Amino acid sequence: MAWSGCGPKCIQPWNPRYRYLDLLFALMGTAAFLVDLAADVWVAASYLQAGHYYWGGLVLGLLGLSSLTTQVFSWAWYRSDPKELHRDQLKDQTLLIVHVLQLGYLYRCLHALKVGFQVCWTEAASEADRGYAVFLSHDISLLRIFETFLESAPQLTLGLYIILHTSKAEMFQILGICTSFICIAWALLDYHQSLRIFLRDKHKLGILSSAVYFLWNFLLVCPRILSLALFTDLFPSYVFLHFLGVWFAMFHWVTLQETDFMEHAGFEWLYRAVVAVVLYFCWFNVAEGKTRYRSIIYYTFLMLDSALLACFWVWYNLPLSWDSPVLYAILAALPCYSLGIFLRCIYYHSFHPTLQVASLASYDEVDTRELAGGDAAVFQQEPVVGYINQRTYKLSCFFADFSQDLRGQRNGAFGSVNL
Repeated sequence: MAWSGCGPKCIQPWNPRYRYLDLLFALMGTAAFLVDLAADVWVAASYLQAGHYYWGGLVLGLLGLSSLTTQVFSWAWYRSDPKELHRDQLKDQTLLIVHVLQLGYLYRCLHALKVGFQVCWTEAASEADRGYAVFLSHDISLLRIFETFLESAPQLTLGLYIILHTSKAEMFQILGICTSFICIAWALLDYHQSLRIFLRDKHKLGILSSAVYFLWNFLLVCPRILSLALFTDLFPSYVFLHFLGVWFAMFHWVTLQETDFMEHAGFEWLYRAVVAVVLYFCWFNVAEGKTRYRSIIYYTFLMLDSALLACFWVWYNLPLSWDSPVLYAILAALPCYSLGIFLRCIYYHSFHPTLQVASLASYDEVDTRELAGGDAAVFQQEPVVGYINQRTYKLSCFFADFSQDLRGQRNGAFGSVNL
């Protein structure tokens, strides 16, 4: 797959490297998907056996909706990729049947593990083979984001609502809630890790920075899910209206940013709709440039919306007893959210893989054009070897661009962060 770039504001990517850490991420991601799937089936079966057909049907419905959407994106991407790229995979008809049977995402995961093992344990693996392994992992990371927020996040809200409604928690419910929380934070971390691989001037995520990134996403998602569950417990008939209103606002916001991710217009609208669902629960960047003010507006809105939902529940349940565990969960939600915001700031100030301000000649084409007055042709660019996933590369360009005020700033300066 020849490199053709993604626009005037994108930089040429660094040659991809598939590492043992990438293979570990792929293995853990596949295992998390299978465990989460088994937990969902167990939860649905338990509800159906207990006679709660409505709850069991909701769990299966969310599972089916997320699976169907994921298969559509997976198949569309296979169809848009060059034929020679996936020459060692199944034939088109067989691949279509696999996706119709809702096994396309699992097939991607298993195929990526196979290629990853071959690359890591073959000393003579070519750059093309390593680039192909990275190519596969990038698509899986983005599909995992879609699957997680179409299934795990709504099911997590449903599980907490059922516990609040029945005032008791079964073992299968606790397992489902724990796996959903972990899958959400893990999907965000894995997606962020996959984007960073393109940027030559940025440090890769280490263990400590990955832990901080995982933790602040976890702490921000927890209060949001809790507030939605509380509102569902209070007004189960109106929670869909709340979702529809916020989703429409987020969909309009994404549309105004004129995303250009999919090759076909119809799939682009589907992409925007799915991104709006993600934004209903947590931040997801789809536009280039610095996001400090956009993220401030978003997190302020999300905090006010979540606080309002929680206050409704408190108002209708006054007076509250100090023996209620829900009261302690509500009281812990604000410190949890504040700690998440604090850790997010700490991450972007101290652990974010910010640009290394090195010599002028080491910058990429866009960087040198901005820092050297627009004449960047004099600098040599290293040719790209291997396969480049242009879908994920387009997303990585959103935080690869930086402005003239970067000049002279030290490594790790909070003001230079774009993501």
